[in-house]
Amino acid sequence: MTEQATDFNTQVIDTFRANDGVVGGPFEGKELVLLHHVGRTSGRERVAPLVAARDGDDYLVCGSLGGAPKDPAWVGNIEAGPGTTTIELGGRTLRARTTVVRPDSADWARLYGIWAAYWPAAAEYETHTSRKFPMIRLQPVN
Repeated sequence: MTEQATDFNTQVIDTFRANDGVVGGPFEGKELVLLHHVGRTSGRERVAPLVAARDGDDYLVCGSLGGAPKDPAWVGNIEAGPGTTTIELGGRTLRARTTVVRPDSADWARLYGIWAAYWPAAAEYETHTSRKFPMIRLQPVN
């Protein structure tokens, strides 16, 4: 991740935490989650701010990386992880089951459709790459 991207993410995370999950600018009116994950090489805990669309009680996030040619590192970290993680929603911190849904999955088109309808920038991201973006289902657990 570039220093500029790291700085942007840090600003989004700080704003999210200071305002119980409300972040303006390009995220105005959208729900975000802070997805905690552990680097599979570094072992360090990391946090990714992500636009999250609802699918029933679950949250869907997408490994679009703005249309970059490869998946963001956090997708691989979630895939290599224990199948659960911590997410921050608004002012709450929850455990969530994680499921990475790849484009070859029967449910991928439906899940990507939900997320892309919620986050219209997805259409622009698609123009930057031929790759199809993995979807991650976050299912809050008690």
